[in-house]
Formats: sequence, C-alpha cells, structure tokens
Amino acid sequence: MASVRTSPAPLSAELVLGKTPSLKEPKLLGGVLYWLEQRPQEQGRTTLMARRGPDQAPQELTPGPWNLRCRVHEYGGGACAIGRLDSGEPVAVFVHDGDRCLWRLSLSQSHQQPQRLTSPGSDGRFPGALGGGLIDPAGNRWIGVLEAGGQDQLVAVSLLGGEPEPLHSPVDFCGYPALSPSGRQLAWVEWQQPCMPWDRSQLWLAEIQTDGSLSAGRAVAGSTPDDTQGCSVFQPIWAGPDLIVSNDRSGFWNLERWAGADATTTAEATAPQWQPLLPMQADFAMPQWVFGMSTHAWDGAQLLALYCREGCWALGSFALPEQPGASATWQAITTPFTDLADLCAEAGTLACVASSATEPSGLLELELSSGHWRHQPAAPCPVAAEAISRGEPLWFNGHGGLRTQAWYYPPAGGGHPEAPLLVKGHSGPTSMARTGLSLGIQFWTSRGWGVVDVNYGGSTGFGRAYRERLDGQWGVVDVADCAAAADTLVARGLASAERIAIEGGSAGGFTTLAALCFTNTFRAGASRYGVGDLSALAADTHRFEARYLDSLVGPWPVAKATYEARSPLQHAGRIRCPVIFFQGLEDLVVPPEQTERMAAALKANGIPVEVHLFPDEGHGFRNGATQIQVLEATEAFFRRHFQL
Repeated sequence: MASVRTSPAPLSAELVLGKTPSLKEPKLLGGVLYWLEQRPQEQGRTTLMARRGPDQAPQELTPGPWNLRCRVHEYGGGACAIGRLDSGEPVAVFVHDGDRCLWRLSLSQSHQQPQRLTSPGSDGRFPGALGGGLIDPAGNRWIGVLEAGGQDQLVAVSLLGGEPEPLHSPVDFCGYPALSPSGRQLAWVEWQQPCMPWDRSQLWLAEIQTDGSLSAGRAVAGSTPDDTQGCSVFQPIWAGPDLIVSNDRSGFWNLERWAGADATTTAEATAPQWQPLLPMQADFAMPQWVFGMSTHAWDGAQLLALYCREGCWALGSFALPEQPGASATWQAITTPFTDLADLCAEAGTLACVASSATEPSGLLELELSSGHWRHQPAAPCPVAAEAISRGEPLWFNGHGGLRTQAWYYPPAGGGHPEAPLLVKGHSGPTSMARTGLSLGIQFWTSRGWGVVDVNYGGSTGFGRAYRERLDGQWGVVDVADCAAAADTLVARGLASAERIAIEGGSAGGFTTLAALCFTNTFRAGASRYGVGDLSALAADTHRFEARYLDSLVGPWPVAKATYEARSPLQHAGRIRCPVIFFQGLEDLVVPPEQTERMAAALKANGIPVEVHLFPDEGHGFRNGATQIQVLEATEAFFRRHFQL
C-alpha cells in the first residue's frame, strides 16, 4: 500500500493554515458567479464575492466590517440569498453578524451600500436568528427561517423593510424552502425531535395565496419519528414544473421526481406521484448540519447532481423525460475532482466547490455543452504535486467484523514499522472523512507521520445502513473502528505501535477521549472542544442537538447508566497517556465546562495535560491565528511525548 514519493521540507503551520479562505455556497445569476468567502486572517469574517466573467477579477461586495453569518441552529449556513426582484433587478439579502439583522444589497451596480431590513433590539442585535432563505420576486420579499424563543418559523420579510411575518410554524424544525417557478407553491423540509434531519424528515408543500400567506401546507414525502421504516429527505428544488428531492427510503439518498407538481392543487397533493430518477447505491445528499447545502441544481434544461459512492464524490446530469413514468437519461460528467459540494447551475453552466488529492479547494465552473472547465483555488498550493501524500483507500474489519473504510496518507518516504501514526476521527459524528487536499494532513506527512482519516461506522457517503451502525453505539463503534484502522496499519508494517496518536474535534474529540479510555491502542491524544461527559451534554447542549444523543446513546434519562458507562469523564482513571485540550469559551454546543472538568480529572491522576482556552472562539475555530496555534501546539506536544 505504501507509496514512495519526494520528501518535501516540513510544512509550517502558517503556510497550511490561517490564510486560505473557505469558499461556500456559490450561486449563478445572469452569468455572474457569487460566493461567500470566510477569511481566517480576518478572524473568520465572511464576505460576499462576485466574478462577472471568466476573465474578470473577483470583486468583494461586502468589505469589512460586514460579516455574513447565520446562527440558526448554532451551525448556521444560508447567510445570503441571491435572486431577482419582480423588476428584474438582482439583489442579495444577507444576515450581518454585527447586529444579526437582515440587509438588502443591490447587485445591479458596483459599490452599492446595503440597506437594513429588520430592526435590532435594545441590545443592538435582532432578537432571534434568521437565515436559510430565498428571494420571492412576486412578493418582493425574503422567505426564510426565524429561530426565536425555542421555536422555528417560516417567515417573510419585505424587501422594503419591516419585521418578520409568520408564514408557518412547524412542530420543531424547518428549513430549505424552495419556491416554484410560478411563484404559487412553496416546498420545505421539516423534522421533529428526537430525530435529526438525516434520520427522519418530511417534505412539505403549501400554496401561496394572493396575500402572500400559505394555505393547507402538508407533508408530501418522507417519514415522521414514529415510522418504523424511517427515511430522510434533502434539498427540494424545482426543475421547471417538477419537484425534485433526495430521499433515502431505498437505503441510499437517491433523487425522486414529482412531475407537474407546480400545477398540482392542494387537494391533489394528498397522493403525490413520486418517481425515482435513477436507483443507485450512492448518496445524492449529505447530512443537513447547516443551511445552504446543495447537491443538485436545475440549469433550465437539465438536472445536475453530485453523488457520493464509497467516500468519493462525482458529478452527472439527468435529462428529464417529458412523459411521466419514463426513465430519465443519466450521463456522468468526468472531472479530476473527487470532493465536490455546493452545486449551482444556470443556462448550461454549473459551478461548485471542488478539490482533489492534489488540487486545493476552489471554485469549479463547467460549460456543459463543451465540457470545458475552469478551477480557481482559494489559494495556491504550497506543495509540489509529486510531494503530496495522496489518500489511499484502506478497507479493514471494524466493529463486529464489518467492512469499514478509511483514507491512509503515507508519511514522506512511505510507511515503515517505526513511523508515527496520527488517527483522525471526524466530527459530527454524522459526517465523513473527505478526499480533497488537506494541507493540515500534509503538515503531518511532511514531518514523517502517517495519517489515517477514518470513516467509522456512522459516517455518511456509504448509505443508510452504514450510517445506522452508530445507532445506540456512539463511543463503541467509532472507537473500535479507529483502533482497528491503526492496528491494521501496524500489522502491515506501516506504523509503530508505540507511536500512535489520535485527535478530533467536537464529536471527534469525544471519540478521541473514549478511545484513550477504552482501548490500549493510542499513546497520546488531542481533543478540540470534545465531549467528556455525555450526561452533561444531554442536559446542557443547544436546541438543534438536544435529542441527538437519544439515537446515538439512548433516551435520556432512561439510559443514564449507558451514558455513564460511555463517558470518558467517568472513566478518566483509565487514561494513562498525555492529552492536550483546546476549547473556545463562547462554545454553546459543547460547553467549556466539559473540557475543564476532563482536564482537571486527568491532572489529578498525574497524567501530562495541556489546556488551551480561547476567549473569542465558539464551536469550531474561525480565527486563523487560533488555528495555527492549535496545530503547532498539537505537533509540539506529540513530538515531545513521542521523543521525536
């Protein structure tokens, strides 16, 4: 498995982190490409960018201090909507994090000043979280989600200014509104506790009345928490008069079509005629942690889609038949990229965020007729292609002997029996180890470390059954799979059993701490804002994940004994190796107390511990200086304790 390659000079943390922006949510409108750019060198500020032609330089439309950020469900997403008014004028409507209000920006001319739409409260901030919206040109309004007072609502805000007007109140959560071409119907997604949106969710549809209100909204696809055969829906869009959604009732998130849904009356919507477009053992969706995610798009003539098969993303198109019931024609679109997200399309052109094993993340634009594509990285790659450690698929027997996947990155010069190994457990835990170039991983491989990024049971990109391996087994399956991946590499002579470290953030931080408690595989660990006490998390975490642990561990407090049996804090005495902790003090997802108590317990047991606290960081570190400090401190900690 090991590959021999050119040994690069060790990469510095400043080179791989802290300067490269994250590109998000590209949108095409009138031949102009818009996108969001999150800049770590500006303390994580997010700005709206535009490029008005392939040969034009990007233009920043919201220079500092504008900061586009949505805080709905804490994880946010969907901070900016791009569209046209009824007059045809292109506009952006965004949430500014400074006052949490909605603002409107005309896109017809350069250097326009945004106009505030909603009013801040007495503390200078809008009383609630807004986001995940769209522009309704006929109503001259923004339609999106308001989270306030422990409740989601679909609301409308006039683009002339005014306070949110309620349209619909779900039982618990809602998002992903999609307006039909006629402007007469609105589709959206809902889900209820204790389920997360990727467990069980419903597609809703309602008619828009002449006064702008919604009438007779009802579920037309998906499943409720009580259904024994659960399914999840993702990202409704309109392809002309047809409604398209991804549904995993087959065991994989596959696309389904309701032909002519835009001409359907509310009464006819009681028995929608859904037709699978192309049954595949691949996922055409991803877990809905944030708003603004997009894996399929309509360009006016054909349906474009991203799909994930065994951990790799690819691209294709559907030609929808005119006759209902006829099969759609599928065509794969070949590109060199294996990590794709945030798809948009318009008039024969698509755009998305793309990367590969050797190309960093950037904006991919592709002309469908010619197949010509252009990829603009967010920043130049500081490593020569021949010196990059490329992820190799590693299949091994994980928990219960089940076939499990990871990506193994050999150290500079190739794996060998004395090589240190870093095991990475991704966050979520309902997420995945992705295949795009990670300079953070190259930081380690350039220093002689092998890295294995584990898609433990519960990861996405492998179908619903793989995802459900973690049901009731968090802290068991993920831990066993991470240990098995490391043991496999040691058995193959690619790593040293005495130099194995594990690291992760959030849920990955929990997996790290649990692996140090309940296995003997690892010799050091690094936890970023990780969970140490499951019982405290069940009582203290934010609304979006308030019942997440019901499926991952068991119903609280009925399963209290299981929570205690799995919590690293309750078994801190089993950890006999050094651990380094990183925690943001503004974290509302995993409260800082989790890290502080875990570190104190280890110190009391005489275990070498380092704790780094960041007063201005929340859940996930946005500031480039913080990211650099975390990487440098982790490497120095491991090197010191492994005597490298």
